[in-house]
Amino acid sequence: MKFAIISAGEGSRLSQEGVRLPKPLVELGGKAMIDRLIQIFIRNGADEVVVIINNEVPQTKAHLAELKKSVEVPLRVVVKTTPSSMHSFYELSPYLKGDRFCLTTVDTIFHEDEFSRFIEAFKASDKDGVMAVTDYVDDEKPLYVGTDENLGITGFYDSAMPDAKYISGGIYCLTSRAIDTLERCIGSGMSRMRNFQRQLVADGLKLEAYPFSKILDVDHAGDIVKAEQFLSGKI
Repeated sequence: MKFAIISAGEGSRLSQEGVRLPKPLVELGGKAMIDRLIQIFIRNGADEVVVIINNEVPQTKAHLAELKKSVEVPLRVVVKTTPSSMHSFYELSPYLKGDRFCLTTVDTIFHEDEFSRFIEAFKASDKDGVMAVTDYVDDEKPLYVGTDENLGITGFYDSAMPDAKYISGGIYCLTSRAIDTLERCIGSGMSRMRNFQRQLVADGLKLEAYPFSKILDVDHAGDIVKAEQFLSGKI
């Protein structure tokens, strides 16, 4: 199984708030966020890790070049600036075809034990995708996830709905069928990951929600402290 990280954003909000490091290299508990993710992926059975970074941050590129020398699995780095996370996913997709894979963004923060159970659930599932969700809302623009009584995903919404107890956690386990949908989305000029997710439902793919207790994103300087507290069990 392959694992992929979208890390092609500029991290402009962090830099405007005085954070000097590029977002992937921001440390939580003394460890760069991108290193933390890669190590978690390896511990959860990654055969290969694929990362996309933008071509405007040489510091991140140099860091990953060094990291490739010491990690236990192949680490592929795609260097390209893209207009959206969905386009970043598209650039990664040629390396994910033909295999089950897990995709997330570099600033998605979660507890590893929950993530491990999530990966095992996907491996045992016959669904086209299993997506991490949470009822903990700490997002500026949450994507609400509609589910049925069996946690089958019925829709994705920009605002709260009666059948949407959860929001998207931004961690996606998918099969190659999802890449077919992605390619059609790109071909039609669509953008944004949430629109891709809506198209998965429209295309009839069977998706299941997997609840996490909490999932956080690091978008602002204050989120770094919050993420460290979360990982240490203080919140």
